[in-house]
Amino acid sequence: MPAALSYPGVYIEEIPSGVRTITGVPTSVTAFVGRAWKGPLDEPVKINSAADYERIFGGLWRPSLMSYAVRQFFINGGSQALVVRVAARSGGDAAAAAQIDLGGGNVLRASSPGTWGRNLAATVDYHTKDESSPTPDTNLFNLTVFDDPGKFLDSDKRGGSGAREVFLNVSRDSNSARYVGKILDEQSSLARLVSVGAARPAAATVAATPASGNDGVAATAQNDAAAEVVGSENDKTGIYALLKADLFNLLCIAPLTIVTAPSTVPNTLVDVPITGVWDKAAALCEERRALLIVDAPRSWNLDSAGANYPAKKIGDFSAVARKNAALYFPQVRLPDPLQDGSLEDFAPCGIVAGVMSRTDAERGVWKAPAGLEAALRGVAGTSVAGVAIALNDKENGDFNPLGINCLRSFPNVGHVVWGARTLEGSDVLASQWKYVPVRRTALFIEESLFRGTQWVVFEPNDEPLWAQIRLNIGAFMQNLFRQGAFQGKTPQEAYFVKCDRETTTQDDINRGVVNIVVGFAPLKPAEFVVIKIQQIAGQIEA
Repeated sequence: MPAALSYPGVYIEEIPSGVRTITGVPTSVTAFVGRAWKGPLDEPVKINSAADYERIFGGLWRPSLMSYAVRQFFINGGSQALVVRVAARSGGDAAAAAQIDLGGGNVLRASSPGTWGRNLAATVDYHTKDESSPTPDTNLFNLTVFDDPGKFLDSDKRGGSGAREVFLNVSRDSNSARYVGKILDEQSSLARLVSVGAARPAAATVAATPASGNDGVAATAQNDAAAEVVGSENDKTGIYALLKADLFNLLCIAPLTIVTAPSTVPNTLVDVPITGVWDKAAALCEERRALLIVDAPRSWNLDSAGANYPAKKIGDFSAVARKNAALYFPQVRLPDPLQDGSLEDFAPCGIVAGVMSRTDAERGVWKAPAGLEAALRGVAGTSVAGVAIALNDKENGDFNPLGINCLRSFPNVGHVVWGARTLEGSDVLASQWKYVPVRRTALFIEESLFRGTQWVVFEPNDEPLWAQIRLNIGAFMQNLFRQGAFQGKTPQEAYFVKCDRETTTQDDINRGVVNIVVGFAPLKPAEFVVIKIQQIAGQIEA
């Protein structure tokens, strides 16, 4: 409203332009759910590099294929990830953490469950700020917690990280600003307070004792494995911990593994079946406008893959959830840094997510993450040994109509992603969401418009509002058209935005509803390139 006109002169009034810029959301924030050596449990932690994963979750760990998948994601061009660490559960409770008994009823525990806590130790001394005072504060002490790199108490013979944390002049008094429990909660990445005793802890160095019961390392039963990944929607654990995250675009659930005992084949990874997880994960992805990257089971071969798909070996996908998932086969063969570089077969989800992230950055989400540019970085050499099963064109042709995306090796090219279909990409389904880039482009537009039109809520529902909606969404779609995201030579052929009396009737207005219809002509990949060659007959002179 203009200011009250009380004196002769010039009055300045700023008039809103109605322009509200809609910004496209990120397209390749990748969520990983699985076991890790250490780190927060059932919390989506944002990381931007493999170094972040090393610092927070302990880096590569043989029983954690997720740790390898995260590493492969960043090697292949990934930029941002969310990591949810899960652990085996017993009776609905997460695995217990190792404890450090400082004596006198003063007990610490590892900051998170897992065998990593067995390497912890703590030292207490009384060289506090008032040590020389005639009446020193008997509640004060100095605490040092360290992750001993030389203990090797874990079944993998893995020592601690060498991290060392020193807390001076901490107090047993809960009313003190230096209360030990508060200080550890706020500043320590290694330990938490369990209980405070009647006296100061003894001045000594004490090692951690392993937690009793399930330590979260190796659930061998199928139901246990599925339970730790799925978690609880009400408690927001497992995959549902991602409900705490603001945004993710891709979801990877690397297979859970155990390391075989020396009595069988030593140091061999064996997948633990997680049947019953995929369908729930795909449904979550549909709810959050994300794509699930599904790994073909390690047991699949050329004969069983087509016969078993999409049966129980990967889980029963509902008709609704299939459009938000894509399957990749076979596994990839990579050197394992923890086994002196010997080759091991790994689930490809991390590599594929990295390829998608790289393709998005270089070409856009509408470009199929497949083809000669979709190279698999970090695999073993340039021979067929880079993939667990070498596929030829005929075998690839058997899988493609089923919606199974293949990983191929080509001479002088290397290893590439050679498929871009969703789980609804089977030819018999004739789905509009047949292709991964089409589905991901739609999800990108949906999420961007969802966030970019929040200002519309509670605005007066009439033509001025509709005009602003058309202006702002139209500008967003026009920008995508200029980047080459749609088919068509003109904007009219490429997209439309409709919000007027035809989409929003008087009955809609009475119910507080405004309807916006946005359509676009998606780019579909040139999946089959047909070259016709004709021989020209020699000219016959008359």
